Amino acid sequence: MSLLTLLPFIVLIGAMFLMTRSAKKKQQQAIDMRNQMQPGSGVRTIGGMYATVKEVSEDTVLLDAGPGVELLFAKNAIGAVLSDDEYNHIVHGIEHDLKSDADVVPDDASSLTETDDSPGAAASDDAPVDFGKKDEKETADTADEPADAADKAKTDEQPKKSEGGSGTK
Repeated sequence: MSLLTLLPFIVLIGAMFLMTRSAKKKQQQAIDMRNQMQPGSGVRTIGGMYATVKEVSEDTVLLDAGPGVELLFAKNAIGAVLSDDEYNHIVHGIEHDLKSDADVVPDDASSLTETDDSPGAAASDDAPVDFGKKDEKETADTADEPADAADKAKTDEQPKKSEGGSGTK
């Protein structure tokens, strides 16, 4: 037999060896993770249940799933051992990894607006601002304002609409 005929078999055996090696490595990591379990640590089962470890024996784990609820699981049924912060975040909604309290968005907008004690408020006018539409008489009386004069000139330039039909047919 030549080397070319044996080459596909050698490649196949090498690929199988690499796949089994990585599977054994993952299996060993899972065993080490399960051996790190101690009473009081939070875990997630392979079924997705979160609980606290109460007792650890050689093949089984006694879990506290809630007040008065104790469950006995096989060690192989533990999917992950969680850190205290991760367990509290998932189960109780408690977050300890906030950067600072200053980055928190306020519940209302009162802290985002200026108060009367701020220096910017002293510079503002005390007169109320009227956002209502002015009458035409007031616009004609105040012709010294350029904006009102421009508005009046625009209205004068518009053609008048006549009632009835047009003269051209």
